[in-house]
Amino acid sequence: MTDTSRLDALEIRVVHQDEVIEDLNKTIIAQWKEIDRLTREIVMLSDRMASAEQSIGPDAGDEAPPPHW
Repeated sequence: MTDTSRLDALEIRVVHQDEVIEDLNKTIIAQWKEIDRLTREIVMLSDRMASAEQSIGPDAGDEAPPPHW
């Protein structure tokens, strides 16, 4: 293998590696955006659930039994 062909092979390899790195970076960015969106949605749903629980009032199972029991 000549120096020129070795250099060409290395340059081709670097180009492919750069493309793979860029694709991986795009994938990671997309996943972080999705994670952020899902985290915000969980917080919103948790707030809505807490609000609904408060509007319902205390759980009947938490109340002491009537005195005649």
